Amino acid sequence: MLIPDNIHPERTIYFNGAFVLKAIQNKRIADMLDLYIETKASREMSMPVFVLCLDWLFLLNLVRLNDHGKVELCI
Repeated sequence: MLIPDNIHPERTIYFNGAFVLKAIQNKRIADMLDLYIETKASREMSMPVFVLCLDWLFLLNLVRLNDHGKVELCI
């Protein structure tokens, strides 16, 4: 569930996805681990939450994996 009703909003994928998106906007193309490290510098999150955020951003067509396996901004 993306927005559960029994936890705080700052624990949702929507909220944390904004931090991942902000980190990728700084570089436009990044290795997944480097992106995770940069995201953690601004917002503490676990790797599973980070991956869920990437999945969510992928579904929204905001990021993609390029031919070299790096995360790339689509917008």
